[in-house]
Amino acid sequence: MRATGLRAVHRAMAAMTLHSGTPSGARGQRCVRSAASAAAAPATENAPKPIYLKDYAKPQYAFAKVDLDFALGEASTAVKSTIRVEPQSANAGDLFLHGDESVELVQIMVDGGAFTSYKRSSKGITLSGLPQSAFELVIETRIKPQENTALEGLYKSGKNFCTQCEAEGFRRITFYQDRPDVMSIFTTKITADKAKYPVLLSNGNLIDSGDAGDGKHFTVWEDPWAKPAYLFALVAGELGMIEDKFTTMTGKNVTLRIFVEEHNLDKCEHAMTSLIKSMKWDEDVFGLEYDLELFNIVAVDDFNMGAMENKSLNIFNSRLVLATPESATDADYAAIEGVVAHEYFHNYTGNRVTCRDWFQLSLKEGLTVYRDQEFSADMNSRGVKRIGDVARLRMSQFPQDNGPMAHPIRPESYIKMDNFYTVTIYEKGAEVVRMYETLLGKDGFRKGMDLYFERHDGQAVTTEDFFNAMCDANGADLSSFKPWYSQAGTPNVTVDGSYAAAAKTFALKCSQNVPKTPGQDTKIPVMCPIAVGLVGPDGKDMELTMDAASHGTTAVLRFDQAEATYTFTGVAAKPVPSILRNFSAPVKLTTNLTEDDLVFLMANDSDAFNRWEAGQTLLRGLCLNLIKSGEPFTMPASITDAMRKILSGAKAPDADKAFIARAMMVPGEGELSEFLEQGTVDPAAVYAARKFVMTTLATELRADLEATVAANSAAKYSNEPADRAARTLKNACIGYLSYLDAPEIAAMTYERFAAADNMTDKISCLSALSGKDCPERVTALDEFYAAWKHDPLVMNKWLGIQSGSSLPNNIANVKALMKSSAFDIKNPNKVYSLIGGLCGSSVNFHAADGSGYEFLADVVIQLDDLNGQVASRMVSAFTRWKKYEPTRSAAMKAQLERILVKPGLSENVFEIVSKSLD
Repeated sequence: MRATGLRAVHRAMAAMTLHSGTPSGARGQRCVRSAASAAAAPATENAPKPIYLKDYAKPQYAFAKVDLDFALGEASTAVKSTIRVEPQSANAGDLFLHGDESVELVQIMVDGGAFTSYKRSSKGITLSGLPQSAFELVIETRIKPQENTALEGLYKSGKNFCTQCEAEGFRRITFYQDRPDVMSIFTTKITADKAKYPVLLSNGNLIDSGDAGDGKHFTVWEDPWAKPAYLFALVAGELGMIEDKFTTMTGKNVTLRIFVEEHNLDKCEHAMTSLIKSMKWDEDVFGLEYDLELFNIVAVDDFNMGAMENKSLNIFNSRLVLATPESATDADYAAIEGVVAHEYFHNYTGNRVTCRDWFQLSLKEGLTVYRDQEFSADMNSRGVKRIGDVARLRMSQFPQDNGPMAHPIRPESYIKMDNFYTVTIYEKGAEVVRMYETLLGKDGFRKGMDLYFERHDGQAVTTEDFFNAMCDANGADLSSFKPWYSQAGTPNVTVDGSYAAAAKTFALKCSQNVPKTPGQDTKIPVMCPIAVGLVGPDGKDMELTMDAASHGTTAVLRFDQAEATYTFTGVAAKPVPSILRNFSAPVKLTTNLTEDDLVFLMANDSDAFNRWEAGQTLLRGLCLNLIKSGEPFTMPASITDAMRKILSGAKAPDADKAFIARAMMVPGEGELSEFLEQGTVDPAAVYAARKFVMTTLATELRADLEATVAANSAAKYSNEPADRAARTLKNACIGYLSYLDAPEIAAMTYERFAAADNMTDKISCLSALSGKDCPERVTALDEFYAAWKHDPLVMNKWLGIQSGSSLPNNIANVKALMKSSAFDIKNPNKVYSLIGGLCGSSVNFHAADGSGYEFLADVVIQLDDLNGQVASRMVSAFTRWKKYEPTRSAAMKAQLERILVKPGLSENVFEIVSKSLD
């Protein structure tokens, strides 16, 4: 599953990772604290209980085969499950089946007879006195999908039925062992009104269909591959379809179909192309061939996450399928390509080999994120892709690793599993997988993957199994690598270089420490692969020799001690070290590189990531100095000169314009705040310092920026890589120019907005105008609404741009937008766009009067009754409250306490809030 606000959900929330809070006036704070204190004791007594990894026990009953029969109705849906149950021992004991309180139990039968020896609780039913040999268990339930606003289990999105069963949605459909280590062969029959629901889909192959009488019809689907219940899927509705074919490496023909609402059929071509590319790439790179004759994708508007890898029936958030140049940006196209690949790659890393329990989630998600990152890198610019992935990691995962929700990539406990679809599990998990490749090489990594599939195809396994496959396939001892799975926190690594001219040696002295995190005060050193190069005075990489062995031009140091020194010999001249190339380990790096060294690396490093990183280190240091010193601010000429040189590189015939656009970017406010001491962050000061840098650079480089905009303005849209790169650079320059308080800039930006023939340019210009108090902004927003009010996905962009505006007193506008026809609080995409956009605004979310904090708490409380999963993602904006200066910190805490005492608070929100307050 792609939590894409992780790339769907978590990416959407990344902007609010650190800038989050809740001041609501001193009087209001006192009242809230009083109420919280009064209710604290009973709330604690009745608090949901954690589930622990240490308590894992194998299931005592296997479900060999499951037949499901759905009779879909408008008032309710009847579900009948027939399960072949196999006790795993002579004394298997009671059988517990998960089941939500919303599920109505009609009857239970065992071997054809009525069964009444059961007890029901809020979590499910316990069956006692069962046969000790194989038996047939029949359970009939009734559910109401049309009332399911949680969007888990079976629910209605618009007029269509669809499912979302990961992690614990299947228990909202029927009573079942809803755990990933119970793998079964599923057959599914669906009966529904033929006129309303002409399309009836489930997992696997269609084996039967026909008329059911009374205006109804049916289909029967059989999935020959054993799977856990979280991979079950059902879709029923009135949908259009596009179809294509793919011939696998052994000559098998696979039918590919994408189902959407009829009016969106013209927006599916890019998703289909991405799917075909993904299938071919997985064959070429990992030798993995698709294993059925049909692969379906369905796009739905109401979806908590980004997409779901249900076997042969992927269900997608519509924003990650639908795209035309007029309605979707280049970033949307890239996200669709990456997420379509991610879900397809799950066919092996997640479906064929799945998790033993949910504590192993990163086994499938971290590995599959790594695979989709590599796919996207091969399809596009590898360097730019790596920079983007690391920037996202720093913006969202590093803060999580340094806050109350810090957890290892294999957690030890959880209350609500939905809360652990996190950037730590996904993005840090991918970095851990990448380190295997860095340590073992591409061939060694492939050998490990091959052995993993050979050993575990068709099984539910653990991260330990993956680790063992990598080690055994390569005869490698990686024992000091294991703490990456069990320790939370981002390691702090210091590397100081020194040159001995007489001895012609260059030494790197390394040290590391992992900071304390909740529940983990004691940490041990962990293996960090530090990729290093030495750049000579001529700007070229030196050949490296260490311990009498040649290492080419990049050496990987296996640094797994608290301190160690590595010495290169035969170094003829003093070099500048290029440290942590390609971001070879997810650590916070400190070096003794000087400003001159960084400028030199910006110009000469052969590693694209470290060229970018050198500039980011300079800009980050400048911004942090300005924040700490306060106004009046001053800008060193060296920074302006360095940025001018970067920009001038766009004139070269072979210029990587997408890289230049990245290199121009000043670190964001969230990243800068992360480098400030706990309890000191003043969002207004961070905003002011960064705005000064952007404004000064725009002023000093205005002529260069305007020339670059002109040089990269194409007469007609093209989606070729070079054209996308030029658009990226042009729009980055327009973004810089928007910081100038010049009427002609606003006029130019509006003219470009009005003339744009593609959504990338239109949104970029609208965003550039969004923070300017000018008539062009109002006109552009009105025109955009008039042109796109019929398209819900495009309207999400309109909502997000307005809510994220830095114009003062924007809360009133956000409240008004909540009442507009463009917003629906039951739709996760719209919540993430409008409310998430506000939470990314330092000016308004962190307004001194506390209106932003109070507003978010109001929304969370309202959301919690509708969709606890979405509410928990929004309340995450408060988790870093201790990071802020005392006034804001106290205000945020007050709002958390206010939320905590809400009657009937969901487990999702309770877990985030209670851990934040610890």
